[in-house]
Amino acid sequence: MLKRILVTGGAGFLGSHLCERLLDAGNEVLCVDNFFTGTRRNVSHLLDRKPFEILRHDITFPLYVEVDEIYNLACPASPIHYQFDPVQTTKTSVMGAINMLGLAKRLKAKVLQASTSEVYGDPVEHPQREEYWGNVNPVGIRACYDEGKRCAETLFFDYIRQHQLPAKVVRIFNTYGPRMHPNDGRVVSNFVVQALKGEDITIYGDGSQSRSFCYVDEIVEAMIRMMATPPEVTGPINIGNPVEFTILDLARMVIEITGSKSQIRFKDLPSDDPKQRQPDITRARAELGWEPKIELREGLTKTIAYFEELLLNPNVVPRPE
Repeated sequence: MLKRILVTGGAGFLGSHLCERLLDAGNEVLCVDNFFTGTRRNVSHLLDRKPFEILRHDITFPLYVEVDEIYNLACPASPIHYQFDPVQTTKTSVMGAINMLGLAKRLKAKVLQASTSEVYGDPVEHPQREEYWGNVNPVGIRACYDEGKRCAETLFFDYIRQHQLPAKVVRIFNTYGPRMHPNDGRVVSNFVVQALKGEDITIYGDGSQSRSFCYVDEIVEAMIRMMATPPEVTGPINIGNPVEFTILDLARMVIEITGSKSQIRFKDLPSDDPKQRQPDITRARAELGWEPKIELREGLTKTIAYFEELLLNPNVVPRPE
């Protein structure tokens, strides 16, 4: 059945892929974005598709629309962007969640919160299960994002308990792929852009810290499956790739695939940067029938091809609008 679906943060990296996938499935999609980190270029290929609309709006203010489902993705997700205006980052997570939950309550609509592995902070449990409460510095420079997302989760589960709202929460781990912002400061985009330009690849710390990288299409698939679950499946559910790589391994793989002559340069590790990050996806396998299948080398090859094209056309490099 055709649904009208709202995607907040729909012009961002992950949101644009979700909008495209929902349209392909025959749905009507309303993309809402304030264009702080999202860009019209990410969704320009969707503008001529009749069931697609785009609305410039900041979800820290109420939104009055009629929809059947809501995917709440709006929030800067990279340290460079979310630390630029930390107060606004916290407001986007907390007030944005309040506004989207209020809209869902009025419409009796399903609503999904895109939470993050950052709720686990610098974890002392490895890999991270959903039952783990995390190790977050509430006054650190990353707290605007970490604690904002943790508070959003609290609001979602209180709405579930208090108002029986059909709400769901996924915790997204490191995601990469085409349409990443080239200047977002995240490790994959940093390494790929530096390698393609022949610049030194910058590693913060000694490179032994680990991450688990999941290709964007697979994250989108998991979110759609989560939205389709029955009301009793509320989450939180980890979605990410359980295969772990060190940052040094990633840098070497990027250099190999690009054929770059870049050298690796080490700098001091930023404050509160987690040493390990790997999801336990037992719950995702059981509840969603989902696990990632795209290996890092395959996904990086597609991502590098996107950045090669982007860097050949500097006039269309996406910037916050």
